[in-house]
Amino acid sequence: MQCKSYYPVLMTPDVAATATFWCDHFRFERLFEADWYVHLQSRESPSVALAVLEQSHETVPAPGRDRTATGLLINFEVEDVDAEYARAKAAGLPILLDLRDEDFGQRHFITTDPNGVLIDVITPITPSAEYAAQYAAGVAPE
Repeated sequence: MQCKSYYPVLMTPDVAATATFWCDHFRFERLFEADWYVHLQSRESPSVALAVLEQSHETVPAPGRDRTATGLLINFEVEDVDAEYARAKAAGLPILLDLRDEDFGQRHFITTDPNGVLIDVITPITPSAEYAAQYAAGVAPE
C-alpha cells in the first residue's frame, strides 16, 4: 500500500467543541466543516492534519458508533516544548504529566482534549547511552 496521506479522525459527541479546542490550543485551521465532520490542518505544518467526526454519524459502521477514543495518545513533536508547556499552562489546559526529560530521548508533557484523548507534546533530546544503543543506526536524537 502506498499511502498518500495519514491523519487521525477523532470520534466525539461534540464536533464543534472538539474542533474549536484543536484550533484554539494546537493552532489548527478548518479546511472543511460540516455539523458532523471537520477536517483540520496545522497552520504551521501543512502536512499535519486531524479530523473530528460525530461518533454516531451514519458513515460510521454501526458497531463503531457511539464510541469515543480510548487508549489513544497523539504525539506532536515541536521545536520548543518548554514554550508549548508554558502556553498550555497559561491557557489552563489540564496537565496530566508535567514537563520532564526522559532517558529514552524526549523532553515532554502530556495534556488531554475534551474527549480524553491524550496529547503528548515532545522535543527530542539526547537519549542516555543505554537507550541510544537501542535506536537504529543514524536515527537517535542528538
